Amino acid sequence: MEIDGKKLAGEIIDALKQKPTPKKFMAVFLVGDDPASASFVRQKEKTGKTLGIDFRVYRFPDTITSDELRREVGKTALQKKCGGVVVQLPLPDGVNAQYVLNAIPREKDVDVLGERALGSFYTGRNPVTPPAVGTVECILQASSFQLSAVRAAVVGRGALVGRPVALWLMDKVAELAVFTSKTEKMEEKLKEYDLIVSGVGKAGLIKPEQLKEGAIVIDFGYDEVDGEVRGDFAVPNELKAESYKLMYTPTPGGTGPVLVAQLFKNFYILTH
Repeated sequence: MEIDGKKLAGEIIDALKQKPTPKKFMAVFLVGDDPASASFVRQKEKTGKTLGIDFRVYRFPDTITSDELRREVGKTALQKKCGGVVVQLPLPDGVNAQYVLNAIPREKDVDVLGERALGSFYTGRNPVTPPAVGTVECILQASSFQLSAVRAAVVGRGALVGRPVALWLMDKVAELAVFTSKTEKMEEKLKEYDLIVSGVGKAGLIKPEQLKEGAIVIDFGYDEVDGEVRGDFAVPNELKAESYKLMYTPTPGGTGPVLVAQLFKNFYILTH
């Protein structure tokens, strides 16, 4: 059964509309001309406009240096009218992403990627959670999925998905495993788990026949194959007939819309 990410995102946005619109602006830094990054920024901008938020995109060429970008991010973040800052990842080769992200004050870090915000999140003291964590929590709540007795597997150890989600799950599930796309015999091991969260970005990495009946798959991965966007989880036509008895997020339309909605939910929390 497909999990409708657009519906869940719509519910989050509708709830935010009931709150006072933040008077501060959200700043998004876009470096270079990567089509995927530009597309993600447009999605965020569209949601920002729906909410009536002052959404500002700062564009820079991929020739910018780490010091120059960090200076620009810091200068904008320190403005009193700035309520949240996003640096769209990935950054071009040669730009030190963590060095740039660390220029974002914790109280304006809606993505929870700077070291101060991350440190607070890891110790349970940050006012907001990373958007990927919020997305997983939202999907599990909507699916009435109880975590306490399940075995969970996280595929990927990236800063945006794998690492924060694994940390969040650690104290909530009966057993947690973290795999990468290079884990030996991963396809055999996955059948042991009730929950799979993936953010590798390798199309078709996980196949339904590798999973146990009744498992839930939350797929953040995306890859472009022959001009078509595909997720880590391969979805054959027969799966749509529920022959595998799985719950899963499709790509596109699954985790993506919820992820954007969670970002704005964080912005509202940090500005109120």
